Amino acid sequence: MAADQPEVSAWRPRVPGVVEVFHAHFTEYAYPMHVHDAWTLLIVDDGAVRYDLDRHEHGTPHDTVTLLPPHVPHNGSPATPDGFRKRVVYLDGSRLGDDLIGHAVDTPDLRDPVLRRRVGQLHSALARPGDELEAESRLTLVGERLREHLRGTDGSAHRPDPALARSLRELLDARVVDGVPLEEAARLLHAHPAHLVRAFSGAYGIAPHQYLMSRRVGRARRLLLDGLAPGEVAPATGFYDQAHLTRHFKKLVGVTPGRYRGSSR
Repeated sequence: MAADQPEVSAWRPRVPGVVEVFHAHFTEYAYPMHVHDAWTLLIVDDGAVRYDLDRHEHGTPHDTVTLLPPHVPHNGSPATPDGFRKRVVYLDGSRLGDDLIGHAVDTPDLRDPVLRRRVGQLHSALARPGDELEAESRLTLVGERLREHLRGTDGSAHRPDPALARSLRELLDARVVDGVPLEEAARLLHAHPAHLVRAFSGAYGIAPHQYLMSRRVGRARRLLLDGLAPGEVAPATGFYDQAHLTRHFKKLVGVTPGRYRGSSR
């Protein structure tokens, strides 16, 4: 591929609030002034971007998270000779409200290592079919931290809620195979999604999506020992496909489902 040819990848995951995910590597292309009807959450992995937002010049070094509000014109061009590599997730108004647009215009570039790491983890989850609960959980915490930045609030004081954590665990236990979207769990348990994730993680030392995958892998182990093939076990235990089962099984057990099944006596 020629050096000046862009590399792009775009998709719409099954995660509420996410309009589009867009990964790109541009060396020479410059965006003209334009607007989006969604929030643009951007991280740059290589190089840098210079852009104008509301007639003020900004830049995106790799240690920042950039949040561009909807309906506000902006452009973008490479700020380094080798261009830039970026990852973008576009969010609808259910994640960030219009009341935050003015704050985002004032401070679009956020220097926050925790937020930067969480956005990277979010992109990793969004790229894996079957890990929607993880992506939704990570997006909920990202959205919470963005709102804290824009409103100038301190979210460090989060109270434990063991009763809520236990209720979520019981809900996950009842729906190991089918799973439960985070927003649905929040409605059923009458709690904010971010508080739900924090309460569970604080009580059990593991995130809800990690707990659910652990339960699914446990069921998969039993079915494999019963003689079922990995291709049969994957849908029977709630995994998206055999590759999804293999990735989580190997992470938790240390071997692939096929080797685990072949080792049984």
